[in-house]
Amino acid sequence: MKIVMLNGQNHKGSTYHIGRMIADKIEGKNEITEFFFPKDLNHFCVGCYKCIEDDSACPYYEEKKTIIDAIDMADILIVTTPTYCMHMSAPLKSFFDLTFDLWMAHRPMESMFKKKAVIVSTAAGTGIKSAMKDVEDCLFYLGIPEIYKYGMAVQAMSWDGVAPDKKEKIEKKTAILARKLSKTTETSVGIKTRFMFRMMGMMQKKGWNSSPIETQYWKEKGWLDGKKPWM
Repeated sequence: MKIVMLNGQNHKGSTYHIGRMIADKIEGKNEITEFFFPKDLNHFCVGCYKCIEDDSACPYYEEKKTIIDAIDMADILIVTTPTYCMHMSAPLKSFFDLTFDLWMAHRPMESMFKKKAVIVSTAAGTGIKSAMKDVEDCLFYLGIPEIYKYGMAVQAMSWDGVAPDKKEKIEKKTAILARKLSKTTETSVGIKTRFMFRMMGMMQKKGWNSSPIETQYWKEKGWLDGKKPWM
């Protein structure tokens, strides 16, 4: 399997270690590609809307394309973010902001509807749920139908400082998640994703979109005539 890790910080702390444990436990001789933010994409979306007409017109297109191409080819995404003030890290949020033209409301990538993802977050105490919800929302609107989450209050500032009993729990939980991700069965596209996709299709038909280019994209995919990206 091809696995892409999107890491919401540059250094390899507790969150990264847990994400990597999951990746390493997934069965098979897997190809693992890692990206770190802000190192691999140190930009904010400037709201120019150029990507709506032409994604290559984004001022950060080349850097973004490297990451998006890797995601496109991946079977599994592992997204890690420490909890920054109760939410996902700013660098990771900046990356997701730059992908909004790929959301279901615009020009979603067909491959997204066939992927699995897992979100990992840690904190000294609270905020984990809200941080993971931030990421989950982004992955959902990109079209990823099968999303797992794992959060842990590590009560430590580094991986070395995590208590042995917590590390033991992490080992067990990551093994369970890895087994789920190792299954080669097709992803299950749930009611929520199906409903949202149908709503976005209605929006395109009625012309409530951002650009005629988007409607043309949906027409070319056959999505306005009943075809679905997960079929």
